[in-house]
Amino acid sequence: MTGFAQVKGQVHPRLGFALTLKSVNHRFLDLHFRLPSGTDSLEVQLRRLLKQRIARGHVEVTLSLDRSATDGFSLNRDLVAGYVAAFRAAAAEFKIAADPDLNAILRMPGAFEAAPDAPEADVEQAVMARAAEVLDHLDQMRTEEGSGIADELRGRMKHLQDAGTDVEQHRRSVVQSYRERLQSRMEELLGSGPEPERLMQEAAILADRSDIQEEIARLQAHVKQFLSLIEHGGEVGKKLDFLLQEMNREANTLLSKTSGLAGEALKITEAGLAMKAEIEKSREQVQNLE
Repeated sequence: MTGFAQVKGQVHPRLGFALTLKSVNHRFLDLHFRLPSGTDSLEVQLRRLLKQRIARGHVEVTLSLDRSATDGFSLNRDLVAGYVAAFRAAAAEFKIAADPDLNAILRMPGAFEAAPDAPEADVEQAVMARAAEVLDHLDQMRTEEGSGIADELRGRMKHLQDAGTDVEQHRRSVVQSYRERLQSRMEELLGSGPEPERLMQEAAILADRSDIQEEIARLQAHVKQFLSLIEHGGEVGKKLDFLLQEMNREANTLLSKTSGLAGEALKITEAGLAMKAEIEKSREQVQNLE
C-alpha cells in the first residue's frame, strides 16, 4: 500500500534532522535507504524496526541532517589571531596608522574550518527516538488506503456471489441440454450398433461434464473465506491472492463444462465470464494489500 510520513527532530540545538518514509505497492518487502555517510549502525536499527512493522511494499527511507547557519563552519581563532597580530606588527614596524580589515582577514585561506560532525551514536539515538512515531503516521495512511481497498473487494465478492446464484438458477437448463445431447448421441451410436459398454461410457462422460454444482459450491466457499479474512484483518494479502487463484480455476472449469451449449444455458457462460472479470480486478487490488 502507498503512504508517506515524515518527522523532524533535533540531535543537538544546532543540528536537526528529517526522517521520511515513502511506500508504494510491491509483492514483497523491499527496503531502500538514503542516509548520510557514517550512519551504518542506524541503518541496521531502522531495517530491523521496519521488518517488524511492515510485511509488503517498496519502502524508501530518507534521513537528511539540517545544520544551523552558524554550525556548518567555525572560526579558526588561532589563525585569525595570527593574521591580526601580524597586521599590527607590520603597522608598528613601518609606523603606519591602520586597523586590520576583518573582511580581508576572513577571506584568508583557513580562516574558517568545517565544524566536526555529531557522533554517530547521538544521531542514532535521536532518530530512533522518533522512528516509531513516523511509522505510526505511515501505518495510519496505509490503513486508510487498505480500508478503501477492502470495501471495493467486498463489493466485487458480492458480484461473484450474485453470479454464482445466477449460475445455480440456470443449472437445470444445463442439465437438460446435456440430457438432450446424451439422447442424441445414444441414438447415433445405436444406429451404428455399438456395444452396451460403449453406451455406458458415453453416458458417464456426459453426466460428469454436466455436473457444475461442485464448482459452484467451491466458488461460494472461497468467497466466504475471502470475506472472513478481510474482516479479521492482519497480513492477509498472500492468502487472498491464493484464494482468487482458486476462484479463477473454478470459473475456468465451469466455463469448460458449459462450452458448446446453446439457448438459455448461454447465460451461464455470460455469468462465468463476469466472474473471471471480477476475479481479475480483485487480484489487481489484492496486490496492494499486506
